[in-house]
Amino acid sequence: MTTYYADTSALVKRYVDERGSIWLRSVFAAVPPPSIIIVHLAIVEITSAFTRRLREGTLTPTEYVQLQNDFRADCLDEYDMVVAVGDIMDEAVRLLEQYPLRAYDAVHLATAVVVNRQLLANRLAPLVFLSADDRLNTAARSEGLAVDNPNDHPGVVDYRGNTQEP
Repeated sequence: MTTYYADTSALVKRYVDERGSIWLRSVFAAVPPPSIIIVHLAIVEITSAFTRRLREGTLTPTEYVQLQNDFRADCLDEYDMVVAVGDIMDEAVRLLEQYPLRAYDAVHLATAVVVNRQLLANRLAPLVFLSADDRLNTAARSEGLAVDNPNDHPGVVDYRGNTQEP
């Protein structure tokens, strides 16, 4: 089974049609299902992404409620959620001192780095870091993580189920 860490820029593609959505959804739908790790702060970031689209008019109020419900259900049923405390926060501070990252991005990367260390210590396969943020991906590679950017896998499905290339 493959283990993925998904930051919010990747995770949002599961819920909103944009470049890389088809690929990301296929990764999450694999059989057997992969382990998808997220940090609890992703809840705030996903809500921010959804509310921004609601304000901009690219989501209707009904679509917004449905996306929020879907995401919350997935948090309970499909994601392994990590709470960022202790070692993760210490690691985030170290990463901020070393790389030009935003605070939440440092927490995402720190979570992935700490979880990856735990996987390797238990002789398990390393995780794959999923992010659509090039700067964050550069830092993740520098930290020794395998990285995949959903934006490198173009194609979206619109709300009618039609495949479109951006």
